[in-house]
Amino acid sequence: DVQLVESGGGLVQPGESLRLSCVASGITFSRHDMSWVRQAPGKEVEWVAGITSLPSLFRAASYADSVKGRFTISRDNAKDTLYLQMNSLKSEDTALYYCATDPLGLQKGQGTQVTVS
Repeated sequence: DVQLVESGGGLVQPGESLRLSCVASGITFSRHDMSWVRQAPGKEVEWVAGITSLPSLFRAASYADSVKGRFTISRDNAKDTLYLQMNSLKSEDTALYYCATDPLGLQKGQGTQVTVS
């Protein structure tokens, strides 16, 4: 079974930073494009960032406009781990953050809460 386990969330003040991690098992992580998605209370799931499975020299990352320039997605295939570095956090970034094997978040972990207040 696929398992995606997120960690690193917390309560921070606006302008501060957090680094989320997601450890994958049950999949060949290095062969999967991966995404971070989030869901705020009462809102739909929102794609945040994605990264391709290509070798690092050719790897590409993409971001939602709302986080571009503040968030950085990365991966360590040797550790089967996906990361999301979040800087200059805003109150509107408050949400449950999930790593996912698809941009829609159909296959995702249990999430880690990020609260900016």
